Amino acid sequence: MPVDSHLLAMFIGTTLVALLIPGPDMLFVLGSGMRGGARAGLLATAGVATSEGIHIAVAAAGLAALFAAVPTAFTVVRVVGAVYLVYLGVQAIRHRGDQDDMMSGGGISGRRAYVNGLVTNLLNPKMVTFTIAFLPQFIDPARGHVWMQFAVLGIVLIALEFLVDGTVGVLAGRIGDWLRRRHTARRRLNVAVGGLFIGLGIRLAAER
Repeated sequence: MPVDSHLLAMFIGTTLVALLIPGPDMLFVLGSGMRGGARAGLLATAGVATSEGIHIAVAAAGLAALFAAVPTAFTVVRVVGAVYLVYLGVQAIRHRGDQDDMMSGGGISGRRAYVNGLVTNLLNPKMVTFTIAFLPQFIDPARGHVWMQFAVLGIVLIALEFLVDGTVGVLAGRIGDWLRRRHTARRRLNVAVGGLFIGLGIRLAAER
């Protein structure tokens, strides 16, 4: 096994604790599940997980050096990600009374949930820097095959992400299915989810 078993056990425990603390990804999946149902919640999770895989590859390639050498690059990606989140929030609020969209597509299609999860996470440079800072703590260069160690830890991270956030998405979807049967609740739901996305965008833009 390329990864030390002791380090792997520590990695699993630490990752579970980190994932169970509500963060932008979990809140995004929660909102997607409530608007689009369990399927949208799962696909939003899949989008986030896909992005995590890209972050892991980027971390292994050493993109952290770029952010360190060119601080503006970090700021640009952070601002773009924040603007995108705010855009999603505004769109949700604008369509709060769109009954056809809510009834036919559950407020958000599975494909849209996946793409939004992918793009939202991908444009968050904090995830890149977190991955770069976190994963190397559990890699032992003396064992060799550093890329293989990254791959194993990455697969474990993505699996745990899907387990935790996917569960949140499914549960949120069931709650959303119940709420979508009620017109007033549907309108309030879109406003709440829109506010959630806008808040996430502002939070991301304010982080330094």
